[in-house]
Amino acid sequence: MATRKKLTTTQIAREIGVHPNTVRLYEEWGYLQPVPRNPKNNYREFSTEHLDQMRLAWSALHADYWHSAKRILVQMVHEAAAGNLGQALESAYRYASAVRAETGQAELAVTYLERWALGRPAESTGRTMQIGEAAEFLGVSRDVLRNWERNHLLQVPRDPKSGYRLYGAEEIGRLRVIRMLRQAGYSMMAILRMITAFDRGEIQNLREVLDTPGENEFLFSAADSWLSTLKACGERAALVISMLEEMIARRSGPAT
Repeated sequence: MATRKKLTTTQIAREIGVHPNTVRLYEEWGYLQPVPRNPKNNYREFSTEHLDQMRLAWSALHADYWHSAKRILVQMVHEAAAGNLGQALESAYRYASAVRAETGQAELAVTYLERWALGRPAESTGRTMQIGEAAEFLGVSRDVLRNWERNHLLQVPRDPKSGYRLYGAEEIGRLRVIRMLRQAGYSMMAILRMITAFDRGEIQNLREVLDTPGENEFLFSAADSWLSTLKACGERAALVISMLEEMIARRSGPAT
């Protein structure tokens, strides 16, 4: 049987394109199977399996990701490091399924937005509500409604006598659009960007506006460009599935 090739920390780092300290951290976090040491100099001696595991972990975890599903990717990486490649592949498919579901919800919210922007009614109520009634009607808290108003997502008219906020069909319809976008994962920054364009009369490209930060806009989260983030997550899912399938095929092949 041929001697298995031994790799140094620097060689692993160079292959992946990272700093050697990243390799050491990934080993510490359990993203790689335990690395044996040379009994003479105590240097780490990595194998090609370690290289595969490092490449998988880096591909899965180093870029912007959907935070709610990160645990699936971390679990997948740990499973691969433990040698359970079949379970890791199953986890990768679960991640891909979750991304598809989230993408579907995000797309539906954009469709709802686009129809509303073109004048399709989003609310049929004919009565005016105060903030408590509006919050209960929409299934959100008063603080949420105040927060959306403070963040300039809408302006609510006031009763000239009492000064109370008055929510009519127009405000409730707008709030439904905002709520659906928030539930679908879009950030406040992205929705404000879209609402600002809508209020300027720009209604044709709201999908792009919602997903494209301005030149002077600082990205605080992946949800500031949510559709692009989900697309990247889908591509990442396909990549790690392919990598795991290749790892399984190599392990299942004849020994050399």
